[in-house]
Amino acid sequence: MFPIKVENLSYAYGTRRALVDVTFSISQGEVFGFLGPNGSGKTTLFKILSTLIPVDQAAVNIFGYALRNETQRVREYLGVVFQRPSLDLKLTVTENLRHHGHLYGLSGRTLDRRLQEALDQFELVDRSQERVETLSGGLQRRVELAKATLHKPKLLLLDEPSTGLDPGARRSFRTYLASLQETTVILTTHILDDAEACDRVGILSEGKLVAIGTPGELKRRVGGDVVIVDSPEPEQLSPKISQKFACTPILVEGLLHIESRNGHEFVRDLVAAFPQAIRSVRFGKPTLEDVFIKLTGRHFN
Repeated sequence: MFPIKVENLSYAYGTRRALVDVTFSISQGEVFGFLGPNGSGKTTLFKILSTLIPVDQAAVNIFGYALRNETQRVREYLGVVFQRPSLDLKLTVTENLRHHGHLYGLSGRTLDRRLQEALDQFELVDRSQERVETLSGGLQRRVELAKATLHKPKLLLLDEPSTGLDPGARRSFRTYLASLQETTVILTTHILDDAEACDRVGILSEGKLVAIGTPGELKRRVGGDVVIVDSPEPEQLSPKISQKFACTPILVEGLLHIESRNGHEFVRDLVAAFPQAIRSVRFGKPTLEDVFIKLTGRHFN
């Protein structure tokens, strides 16, 4: 049984379709990331899962409760970090966390212990008595994360959680997510490294879920290395490459993207065949961005 199950979820803002027949299931304890550029439907999906947008037709079940008519029960299981801050800027870090704990029925020694654990985990001990309004954006983001995990939710929803974090804090946060055992995590992101750290990833494009799999499984959809060619006339060069090497270049923002089993050999032969038509060429192992390009024919931005 999957604790998180969504079937045929669609949503529209007037005539604009934000989600189109999205279906997925997520296992207990899994860290699942939705990867996509702006406008892909990530935020709409996040708002639905966090109960901010009601659903009336699609089947959305969270821990056995139907989101359609059991919203309040679902909320009891959630910890949520939104893109926009939800902290009281006039309160200190500790006061924000303590009041949040009270909302979830925590008090006494249990609350004190959880509060100290959260401060330690997100390296906020030295700032615990400072008002939130005096903190940098990155530190405020850490307070948001500490608040969302204070009550040990069964489902942690994170909307672009790395936004504003410095590289060190970002690495620490990924380590923290990996250490969670019982908590199921769903995050949305446009940061490739965040997606790479997930157990599984769903790629969203124009409201459609175009692929699901582990980062490794998704990257294996790309046949070998990825060669990127910068040419002054890419439209003219593309069919010539296709004819000579029996491949299908994808033109994205003026650059030709080509899959090759042996990138170093292909680059050598390509440059030898079209020396005057190529400004530069590079190759490497596929990334999740290359998967997105392969599936959609568009650049990830």
